Amino acid sequence: MTDISKTISSLKKNNFDVYHVKNKKEAKEIFFKEIFPEINPKTVSYGDSLSAESTGILEDLKKMEGINFIETFDENATQKEQIQASKDALHVDLFIAGSNAVTTTGLLVNLDMVGNRIAGIVFGPRRVVLVIGKNKITENLEGAMERVRSIAPKNAARHPELNLPCQKTGECIDCSSPKRICNSWLISEKSYPKGRIKIILVEGDLGL
Repeated sequence: MTDISKTISSLKKNNFDVYHVKNKKEAKEIFFKEIFPEINPKTVSYGDSLSAESTGILEDLKKMEGINFIETFDENATQKEQIQASKDALHVDLFIAGSNAVTTTGLLVNLDMVGNRIAGIVFGPRRVVLVIGKNKITENLEGAMERVRSIAPKNAARHPELNLPCQKTGECIDCSSPKRICNSWLISEKSYPKGRIKIILVEGDLGL
């Protein structure tokens, strides 16, 4: 059994709905043909995810009539407005994000700065869709956490204004910076209720 087939089997046993696709194009197709009609959302938002953004799903949802898309990363919004939008995002019908890692035993592992992404995955939104590339698969929890730590400097590099030590060293040094992006871990062992979290698992590499 390959890593991806083992991962799919484990995720399904853990009550996640899984859609296995070959590429980003198929990810977008299955989202709009199968997942979106089933959920029939009126309100949508998302957590920061290069994987989800790369499929074009978010871009299309923002243009759809009849959808109230809550933008949580508006650069023109004040900090107070951004925080309120992130809170509003926890009440949507559909929350879209990615995952920093997924294990062959069916665990999702994520690490956040503020926590709005992991909060949405855990509780609030009626349904959650996670877009995950094959490159995020690790054998176990230890490997998943190590993977997350190893890519943290690359995530930090996307936000040079934070001026973090790992942006200079390229390695995690477990800093105590007030603007540290690695603050809250989430380990999801099961989806509750069953099928609330739907995973689009892509054969190719997506995101960091």
